[in-house]
Amino acid sequence: MLSPLVFVSHGSPDVALQDGATLQCWQQLGTTLPRPRAILLISAHWETPQPVISTANQPSTIHDFGGFPQALYQMQYPAPGMPELAERVTQCLAVNGIPLTQNAQRGLDHGAWIPLRSLYPQADVPVVQLAIQPVAGTAWHWRLGQALQPLREEGILIMASGAVTHNFGWLARQGAPVPQAQVFSDWLGEKLAARDVPALLDYRQQAPYGAAAHPTEEHLLPLFVTLGASDADETLTRYTPEYCYGGLAMDAYVWGA
Repeated sequence: MLSPLVFVSHGSPDVALQDGATLQCWQQLGTTLPRPRAILLISAHWETPQPVISTANQPSTIHDFGGFPQALYQMQYPAPGMPELAERVTQCLAVNGIPLTQNAQRGLDHGAWIPLRSLYPQADVPVVQLAIQPVAGTAWHWRLGQALQPLREEGILIMASGAVTHNFGWLARQGAPVPQAQVFSDWLGEKLAARDVPALLDYRQQAPYGAAAHPTEEHLLPLFVTLGASDADETLTRYTPEYCYGGLAMDAYVWGA
């Protein structure tokens, strides 16, 4: 049985301080998904030129943001690491001709620990983080996902954390969802449901507001890792809990559950 695949939009860090629809969605996922042996986490907030994986035995909680309430900086997520999973990922990528280096100091950034503390609040599932390569583009991350697919047969949850929309110019403190964000997120949902991989890989040209939704690509690239690790006949479920500050679509996707 294949482990599911999960993509979440992690939104603004202060989502962790709100008992809103997004946290409730993550909590629901944590109670309904089968418990994994470990989690391979791909976050938009670890960017490297070439693939790097964390081998930390006890990853630290990284507060990689500024200007938020002090309560956020006091939060910790003391999940254990799993160096043997990092070795297994290294093997999977090597088979596909993808070199991987290791980092024994890297902790969990907020793209990782903020959703994880709602999905697995006991912090008792081992977590290993894999970096993204923003200069490499969508097809590269699709290929990474394909290389990682064997992990799904070994009880590993591949989880990606980024954003369906990530244009700070669309943000507002109050108000209805930004129409452009709605249009793009719905296009993305339709193409994912149809498994239109060519259109998705070329979203910046194919999608309405594609480039505007992502002035830089790092927050959508994790999605392509999960897409690459998925099978064509798998059930895909889209969750649409809310729009954070009007412009951040907090959509989540689960394959295979």
